Amino acid sequence: MKAVIIVATSRDNGNTVKCANALALSFPADIINLSHYQFSYYDYQNKNKDDDFLKLAEQICQYDLIIYASPIYWYAMSAQMKVFFDRLTDLVTIEKLLGRALKNKRNALISTGAEKVAPSCFVEPFALTADYFDMRFIGNYYLPVIQQEISEQHFEQYIVETTQALKQY
Repeated sequence: MKAVIIVATSRDNGNTVKCANALALSFPADIINLSHYQFSYYDYQNKNKDDDFLKLAEQICQYDLIIYASPIYWYAMSAQMKVFFDRLTDLVTIEKLLGRALKNKRNALISTGAEKVAPSCFVEPFALTADYFDMRFIGNYYLPVIQQEISEQHFEQYIVETTQALKQY
């Protein structure tokens, strides 16, 4: 099974990136960092169809398991992930075959945040988008970061448990 982790965060050295990098080594999975691509918000006139989004979508469609990685900002996905999700509209309008290629793929979510539990309103867009594209949403693997730093023991436990859970699918 080929897996990819799509990282969308403002900090290249933050907790979400740390989780994605460790998970990629133990699972294993490739990493795509959305900050390394140039694409803009959804445009009804498709003026941005020549940016990096469609090339990125073609690349992602080569994987069986797509794992999104986002910190929780104000109960929602990161701004980078939101723009990416909005651009998925291109896959049901101008590149329908590419959108259909997502069918039966599996999705998961790894996230970090300051609350003890990830809010359901954060997870819902990922699960509902998977349903819309006929993909299977496995779940959210959340790491609460109550303080700025994660204890090494807590972090290792999270990686082991998340890796084991993802390998079941």
